[in-house]
Amino acid sequence: MPARLAGASAPLQARQLGPSDRPEPSPPKQGAMTPALQEVLRQAIASHRAGNFADAERFYKTVLGERPDQFDALLYFGVFETQRGRFEEAHRLICRAIDVNPQSPEAHSSLGNALHALERFEEALVSYDKALAIKPGYASALNSRGAALAALNRLPEAIASYDRALSIKPDYADALSNRGVALEALNRLDQAIASYDRALAINPQHVLALNNRGNSQQRLKRYEDALQSYDKALAINPHYVDALNNRGNALRALERPEEAIASYDQALAIRPEYAAALNHRAKALHALKRDEEALASCESALRIEPDLADAWINRGAALEALERHGDALGSYDKGLVIQPDSTQALNSRGEVLIRLTRYQDALDSYNKALAINPDYADALNGRGAALQALNRHDEALVSYEKALTIKPDFVHALYNRGNALQRLNRHQEALASYEKALAIDPTHPYARWMLVFEKMHCCEWTDREGDLRWVMCEAQAEEHIGGSAFVVLSISDSPQNQLSLANAYVRGHSPAARTALWGQERYAHDRIRLAYLSADFCEHPVGFAIAELIERHDRSKFDTIGISFQFAPNSDMQARLRRAFGTFIDVKDKSDVEVASLLRDREIDIAIDLNGLTDGARTGIFALRPTPIQVNYLGYPGTLGADYMDYILADRVVIPKEHYSHYSEQVVWLPDSYLPNDPTRCIAQSIPSRAQLGLPAKGFVFCAFTNSYKITPTVFAIWLRLLGRVEGSVLWLRESNRAAMNNLRREATLRGVAPERLVFAGHVELADHLARHRLADLFLDTLPYNAHTTASDALWAGLPVLTCLGTTFAGRVAGSLLNAIGLPELITHSLQEYEALAFKLATDGKTLSEIKQKLGRNRETFPLFDTDRFRRHIEAAYASMWERHQRGETPASFAVDPIDQ
Repeated sequence: MPARLAGASAPLQARQLGPSDRPEPSPPKQGAMTPALQEVLRQAIASHRAGNFADAERFYKTVLGERPDQFDALLYFGVFETQRGRFEEAHRLICRAIDVNPQSPEAHSSLGNALHALERFEEALVSYDKALAIKPGYASALNSRGAALAALNRLPEAIASYDRALSIKPDYADALSNRGVALEALNRLDQAIASYDRALAINPQHVLALNNRGNSQQRLKRYEDALQSYDKALAINPHYVDALNNRGNALRALERPEEAIASYDQALAIRPEYAAALNHRAKALHALKRDEEALASCESALRIEPDLADAWINRGAALEALERHGDALGSYDKGLVIQPDSTQALNSRGEVLIRLTRYQDALDSYNKALAINPDYADALNGRGAALQALNRHDEALVSYEKALTIKPDFVHALYNRGNALQRLNRHQEALASYEKALAIDPTHPYARWMLVFEKMHCCEWTDREGDLRWVMCEAQAEEHIGGSAFVVLSISDSPQNQLSLANAYVRGHSPAARTALWGQERYAHDRIRLAYLSADFCEHPVGFAIAELIERHDRSKFDTIGISFQFAPNSDMQARLRRAFGTFIDVKDKSDVEVASLLRDREIDIAIDLNGLTDGARTGIFALRPTPIQVNYLGYPGTLGADYMDYILADRVVIPKEHYSHYSEQVVWLPDSYLPNDPTRCIAQSIPSRAQLGLPAKGFVFCAFTNSYKITPTVFAIWLRLLGRVEGSVLWLRESNRAAMNNLRREATLRGVAPERLVFAGHVELADHLARHRLADLFLDTLPYNAHTTASDALWAGLPVLTCLGTTFAGRVAGSLLNAIGLPELITHSLQEYEALAFKLATDGKTLSEIKQKLGRNRETFPLFDTDRFRRHIEAAYASMWERHQRGETPASFAVDPIDQ
């Protein structure tokens, strides 16, 4: 999941009019003043009216120098000081005036204004009430009283005070504008706009009402109307910086960021120290991906106003975009120090922590945000992502469901919900979730990929040709590969397309870092340091395949380090691998940068990526280039399309020389098969009866214990034809999701095959699974994605595997295994040949029996299950890579010669 800018509804400036009962200076009352002193007071008031502040101040001081208790001079000088922003001095002068004349409503109201300006709102309210006790019909005091009540968040009382003012003075535009602000604060936006419109009908030049109306229109997402309101205000006062800032916000909401920046810049030209405009300008720059400038703008805002929490959050977003995630986290934390209840900061902090793979910390951050606002859909979605990363998929699903209850059209939550359902093997529901996401946003970059993959999991073959065209054409043209690049291996038989799509995927998700962590050094270690990196050091095909190899590595020549992306405390296989590696390090909670730095600090010579682009991939580690030699091996049967991966380990079957140009890596050809095996795998001695497993007592058993997404309509049609031609035969499949089983049964019925002739095998322990292979007669392979570990399991259990050699790495693996066990006669080169040979083997018991006997002999003597031979070959490959590097030569393809002993 990518970080969003804080404050989607940007703070709108100058929304509150504030007190307005600043009495216009009037001629002084007659009193015991000399005519000359009266003239000085008249001059003070005239200068005050004219805005000649220097003369006004001098004249007021002259009067008070001679008559310190002159009421009018004290009051109007206090008003004058309030207007100049010298509120403490204003408070002192007006209090002296009240001492002289406690019955002046103007003096009490003016004191309220000074107290309001000092943010002493309760005291201001007392002063306004004293003025109104003396003069109940004092409209200006009622308006100012409403402003004080609004500042105290007593909004209904504020509106009542404005309404009293308007009952006395219906054409009071300031009171109508302030009333609109209170209504807006109560989220009564249409009523607020009506109040502003009444003010503007009285005074079309009321710029504050125009600005405030624009703010309410923005909140109603009527951005074009808001823009017109701000433009009218600016036509009256081109230097109105708040309107320029708010205009920029409206333009940003209209996705016109360049114009928004121009509006912010106009405001900043008038008021360079305008922190809010600098902060909002940063948001517009971020939208344009000009994040260095966005960062500078945030930092300028923070130099002016260090406690502007929103600017710290936006700074974090810019740092995230610049991939400075640690700095971004610090910025969000700073924002939270200032504003601990900022749900936006907590949410953004959670997103960064997910990127840093600190999932438990991320979960805590989202939970804090939700404690403040339980209906915050973004935080619920983020919480789901953190739970999912912690493999708590059921809880993640609950979080996504709640987010969608609050916000049913939340595309990201629909997409993530689909991912959680997929991991829970609820593929049909996942499919529906992706479909909903695409119905709302047909351009979603990831949902279409996952929709295609889920259809494959469910054996839902409607518009399969359309899906194939989309994968091969549209996605490639957009160069935006999302969701899972793994899908292309199962649907495409073009190695060139696989290269193009893998390249597009890594460019979008984990492009090469600008600066490599490894500094071109050539280490001089007494042993080559090998680091194997994987999320699958557990009960996973990769774990089962690699364990014996790791145990057999020559420790006198190689120092082996296991870097595990997944902590599996209850896994017997992980416990075995912990013992097998020289060093085993859990990095589940470390970021890509931290893991890459660990590899660099340990001076790893060769880093082997056992994940590639599969689930749990961490290609971002390799993108940082922490090691001199980086190898793509085992987990992903294809090219990664990444220029930072130096080699791919293969054999002459999976990558024939004529396919070499379709790989971004240099190819290292091992002599036998590239796939390691563990000959210590136990096969249970007890074999259930056919009846116990749902198989008929008699009849030929075709077997295909493969993942449902590998079954294509073309291959399945062949299998059904074989059932139709071989009387009494059944097809024994792996039990997968309910949708796939139902769809396969329905397809069988449509083709005239009784659905009960499809038998589904449930999950059992590996030893029992291997044993039950002995009840099958022939393993049928898939295309374009072969059986890999499942084919190896079948051969280890003594079950012949029939394959058709494909055109991609993934489609040639079974051929590699059969070649390495000396059964090339089971490798066909077309689907017609595949079907014909399957029929022959099912109806010619003698030929099949001879093949089974040959498999039994070859299992003990051919290279496929000779792990020590395999270990010698792969160590020779590593040594050759290292020696080439030590000579200062760039990576190049080479073949490893067979080493018998």
